Amino acid sequence: MNYWQFLFRSCYIGYVLVTGSNSGDVASPKPSLMVLARQFVTAMLVFDTWQYFMHRYFHQNEFLYKHFHSQHHRLIVPYAFGAIYHHPFEGLISDVIGSALTVPLSDMSPRASIFFFSFATIKNVDDHCGLWLPRGSPFHIFFRNNQLYGSKYNFATPFFVHWDRILGTHMPYSLDERAGGGFEARTADDNKND
Repeated sequence: MNYWQFLFRSCYIGYVLVTGSNSGDVASPKPSLMVLARQFVTAMLVFDTWQYFMHRYFHQNEFLYKHFHSQHHRLIVPYAFGAIYHHPFEGLISDVIGSALTVPLSDMSPRASIFFFSFATIKNVDDHCGLWLPRGSPFHIFFRNNQLYGSKYNFATPFFVHWDRILGTHMPYSLDERAGGGFEARTADDNKND
């Protein structure tokens, strides 16, 4: 976790511990499961939208890619730390501002947002760890997005691929088991050539 993420999340957790809720009223009623579900889905859509456009912009702007985002792509072998391995400036723009927009737009309480961002972080680490474990994981069933090598496709992160599909940057791929173990990501074009 970079400095800006740590600072923002520490301040936010401190705020939650001190106030206990958005309204400042400790005795306020807890939201129903339907309200929490609506807030989570809204937060996923808002956070996804911000992340998609920032990730795509960091790829398409040569200066931003060269000086900031390329740090994330310096990792040759995927592993869990890669989820948060990026320049502090990119962390500020993508994660901190994205989080700051997501909470009020989804109307989540500070407590609910802690669960949401913990879920988002676990999902992001799972995407970058280079493993597909366990089989049948809800992350792999409901959320199928990863950027393959190259920088023109699959900018969606961390949840849905709707922006990639709408804006023509989606490149379908499959994960095929290798004979010697492990998996290989193959695009639809790769599969046609076989």
